Amino acid sequence: MARNIQSLERAAAMLRLLAGGERRLGLSDIAAALGLAKGTAHGILRTLQAEGFVEQDSASGRYQLGAELLRLGNSYLDVHELRARALVWTDDLARSSGEAVYLGVLHQQGVLIVHHVFRPDDSRQVLEVGAMQPLHSTALGKVLSAYDPVAHSEVLEAERKDFTASTVCDPGDLEAVLDLTRARGYAADVEETWEGVASVAAPIHDRHRMPVGAVGITGAVERVCKAPEDAAGGTPGGLRPELIAAVRDCARAVSRDLGASRF
Repeated sequence: MARNIQSLERAAAMLRLLAGGERRLGLSDIAAALGLAKGTAHGILRTLQAEGFVEQDSASGRYQLGAELLRLGNSYLDVHELRARALVWTDDLARSSGEAVYLGVLHQQGVLIVHHVFRPDDSRQVLEVGAMQPLHSTALGKVLSAYDPVAHSEVLEAERKDFTASTVCDPGDLEAVLDLTRARGYAADVEETWEGVASVAAPIHDRHRMPVGAVGITGAVERVCKAPEDAAGGTPGGLRPELIAAVRDCARAVSRDLGASRF
């Protein structure tokens, strides 16, 4: 049986460490976190730095991820058929909804954001391509968990964190949410992951009718949800039907471009 190359495993662990937490770490911090001697850690960092995968801040001496990783990440996204097919449709969705649009796929018990269209206004926004979102609380994650058997298994096995008072973590309650998602064809997240933020997402299928991703919009609750006087019973929380329709139309359009029928 082939053995893994230890130096490569350590380099990969180092990159993952730098991708999380404080983002900039000193040599001692990295060595301690990975259980390595400083000399070993420094040798790996020096190699990664020479290849452009790691950069060192000249003032503090701390290390962070390098630009070469961004180039490699963009190369991966450029060959991702789902992203390529969705570019035009997600741009249209952002313009029609006035909200930020996210395209996500299942990855390592979470949702990997493979495309992000900014909200079409002048507000300051941060590109979230490459970010991970939880399966159990986000609209994108619920869609994947409802339609993809692998995601369904993973959302039940993974740790489900209470992000807000509205987060659904109980397995039975979560199953009911996923049943509802399949019944109506979309998922909602109203302050379940972030306070004051609401999302709606719908599934994307390929030519084999297999779920390959999800597309959704995210914005402030007061924009994505009905005003109290418009909602049933005078209570806020219901998603605006025109936004639901726009998201579902976008998902259908991308699915058709991927060869799916019956849309």
